Amino acid sequence: MIRKVQPYVPGEQPNGTNIIKLNTNENPYPPSPFVEDALKNLDAGAFRRYPDPSASALVKEIAAYYGLEEGQVFVGVGSDDVLALAFLTCFHSDRPILFPDITYSFYDVWANLFCIPYEKAPLDDAFQIRPEDYKKENGGIVFPNPNAPTGILTPLEQVEEILCANTDVIVIVDEAYIDFGGSSALPLLKRYDNLLIAQTMSKSRSLAGMRIGFLLGSQKLIRYVNDCKYSFNSYTMSQAAIAIGAAAMRDKAYFLECTGNIIETREWAKGEFQRLNFSFADSLGNFLFVTHPKHSARKLFEALRQEGIFVRHFQGPERIQNYLRVTVGTREEMEALFSFLEKYGC
Repeated sequence: MIRKVQPYVPGEQPNGTNIIKLNTNENPYPPSPFVEDALKNLDAGAFRRYPDPSASALVKEIAAYYGLEEGQVFVGVGSDDVLALAFLTCFHSDRPILFPDITYSFYDVWANLFCIPYEKAPLDDAFQIRPEDYKKENGGIVFPNPNAPTGILTPLEQVEEILCANTDVIVIVDEAYIDFGGSSALPLLKRYDNLLIAQTMSKSRSLAGMRIGFLLGSQKLIRYVNDCKYSFNSYTMSQAAIAIGAAAMRDKAYFLECTGNIIETREWAKGEFQRLNFSFADSLGNFLFVTHPKHSARKLFEALRQEGIFVRHFQGPERIQNYLRVTVGTREEMEALFSFLEKYGC
């Protein structure tokens, strides 16, 4: 019998040159110059051989950056890959896993694909996660921090509150956007061996096209995820991705410069959206989740698209159907966006 699932719908990848792409939370700046050097030094002749299945060069750089043992790091083809393997490895009881009702829409796709029971915990009226909703019997917990698509950060003490109430299951904190604000759950790894942290190089390190994600956790948990990986696909990371990812991790100064520029533009953009009467949560991601009292989000999305400005509109829960998620681009790109919104009558 064929398994049928409702797949995840990725953001549109438009072709063309005269476009402003603010719909998939990509970094508007190029990768580190270290990446360009790594590309120049790649030995094309070595591509005839399989890559290192442990991706040790990349794992070593990530571990050094975060002050962890190499056995506490797992890498894969983007955070989607490592999260899917974490689901497959850690969530296999008869009890439902828990995640927010408004969140990254891949979670229920993976749960359905892997036949994992799940329940969605409703965010409150301000789109906040309520820790008390995660203090009941469950088979595991996953949530992004900051959340997507809202950008709202759950304070570290509330993350620990959820962990403390669920020491018998695995809690995955998806930190795809943590580099743009807030505190990582990384310090909690010392106290909770049931914690897995997922991060990515797609956003803050400008490597969405290379697909590099990683998990941080106890050596025991990471070993279990590796066992699952080696039972599925041993050679997940290409030689190019390993070399480029390692190079990007070494350039901390450039990383801080880029994330600082995005944070600065985001905070300026908040003021511009307020000036045009948009409402939004106080995002700490590289995007803003905005709504306007007089304009349909769907119609505004279409009007922007016609102008060559791409943002994201979700057909998800009714509560967010009149919202747009807008990636923070360069200052020039954002100025073009606001110029159009003014002409539109916002």
